[in-house]
Amino acid sequence: MIKIGIIGGSGMDDPNLLQNYQTKDIVTPYGHPSSSITEGTINNISVAILARHGKHHEIPPTKVNFRANIWALKKIGCTHIIATTAVGSLKEEIAPGHLVFPDQFIDRTTHREKTFFNENKVCHIPMAEPFCTQLRSILFETAQQMGVPAHPRGTVLTVEGPRFSTKAESHMFRQWGAHIINMSSVPETNLAREAGLCYASIAMSTDYDCWRESTEAVTVNEVLRVMKENSEKVKRLIINALPKIQHLDCQCKRDIQSSMM
Repeated sequence: MIKIGIIGGSGMDDPNLLQNYQTKDIVTPYGHPSSSITEGTINNISVAILARHGKHHEIPPTKVNFRANIWALKKIGCTHIIATTAVGSLKEEIAPGHLVFPDQFIDRTTHREKTFFNENKVCHIPMAEPFCTQLRSILFETAQQMGVPAHPRGTVLTVEGPRFSTKAESHMFRQWGAHIINMSSVPETNLAREAGLCYASIAMSTDYDCWRESTEAVTVNEVLRVMKENSEKVKRLIINALPKIQHLDCQCKRDIQSSMM
């Protein structure tokens, strides 16, 4: 049996996605998750939705309790996680409104707890391919079938935030080969791998960061406007992709078994 955890940014923690839903409050060894978890079904597939930044987007990126979020989803039986995230584009071809299914990340965070194994045990989890290849493929193929502008891969650079980049930083990140930038993919991705969960991200391009001279620098209002436009297509994408995930069997859940010292 599979159970899909959906970690949503603004606009994605919509209980109306689910049939027969109920909310559950969980306390973990790492404290409270960002929000209560809404559980229900979509086309008879079990789904659980968690709001990464809280129900009212009150939790800044650095203060998100990523360990509690992943632990809670694992505790209630989730086997797969689809994470949605707003991103800035660092490439001309990734226009606002496009979706990206990242296959790599660059970590520029500095203040976050990034592992479940920082006491008593040592874990060296493989992260050469941090996002599940098979789950990414399903999501991208579904987007193509829907006619949604989408990119099958890309490197997401995660910064600490909460501020946006300077122009110098934005140009540097482009030189590093990053395609998109956000504040949430790390450590969520690596914690999911440590928990034995299959994880992929739907990145919603909302702006061109600040590197593009012909475009005004990113603002919160612009991000929210594009996110609102994108959220409905992302909801439809998830609904259409769920039946294809039912029989997915990948390496993600087995990596932890050979990673403990």
